[in-house]
Amino acid sequence: MEMTGGSCRFGLWYVHVWWKDDTVYQVRFSPEPLDGPVHPGIVRFLAGKTGDLSYLHSVATEPDHQYSDIYRRVRDIPYGKTSTYGEIAALVGTSPRLVGLAMKRNPTPLVVPCHRVVSVAGIGGFSPSVDIKEALLAMEKKNKLRLIQ
Repeated sequence: MEMTGGSCRFGLWYVHVWWKDDTVYQVRFSPEPLDGPVHPGIVRFLAGKTGDLSYLHSVATEPDHQYSDIYRRVRDIPYGKTSTYGEIAALVGTSPRLVGLAMKRNPTPLVVPCHRVVSVAGIGGFSPSVDIKEALLAMEKKNKLRLIQ
């Protein structure tokens, strides 16, 4: 199976994406570019032109993935909304810490929108920088009403 990989900008970061057709295998944030194309849906999403990535498949939601139940619940969080680690944990019958660990290990951020999972005491973490999480949430909040209309 041959994948396509490339990057596009989001603020000061490059978003590296490895994908084939409508399946995303990996998404990473880096200060360095990666030559090659990014799935057009992700490019539109990062430009604030669409809130819907539900048609993309993530390898993380496959039944044999360790945290697939958690990732499927996170995919249900609507664009422009957030849920807490505890709320997701209650839905899948686990602990908030395990949900946090799953978010840290998420191979396909954006497709599994881990930036929408926050702490009850604040924004929570995000790798490699919480600034990315803040920017994604701010973009979604700004664009939510425009995209609904």
